[in-house]
Amino acid sequence: MANDTSPDLDATDRQIIDELTNDGRVSIRTLADRTHISRANAYARVERLTSSGVIRGFTARIAHDRAGLTTSAFVALSIRQDAWRGLSDQLAKLAFVDHFGLLGGDIDVLVLVRAPDNHALREVVLEQLNALPGVQSTKTWLLFDESDGPGLYRT
Repeated sequence: MANDTSPDLDATDRQIIDELTNDGRVSIRTLADRTHISRANAYARVERLTSSGVIRGFTARIAHDRAGLTTSAFVALSIRQDAWRGLSDQLAKLAFVDHFGLLGGDIDVLVLVRAPDNHALREVVLEQLNALPGVQSTKTWLLFDESDGPGLYRT
């Protein structure tokens, strides 16, 4: 269970987070070696970062095109200002929605859609997203190529 307070992260915690972001399956022994701490310390730090909610879980990073999701797009939603809470619940249930967030500025919500093809993308945008209560309009940008950044704590 996550605590309500954020722990103070030191350089070693940030290095642990970076190592786990790159390889969530890294062993505690290897993690300890890479961060120059004992295995007991590495284990305790990972446990603390997990129980405090800094680390929310461990997952695989997917090559979306190789997994059959060859069409990706950012979809900007213009919504009624009172619609976010219900809308976020609905977005979390839609197939092919990879990520979404409430923004400040000209765009209200930005949704990352990963679909198997243009037909499925069209279905998500025109039939599903536009039909959600509170959505007033959408604007879509296709992703032609993408890459991961260097990581959160890499310099």
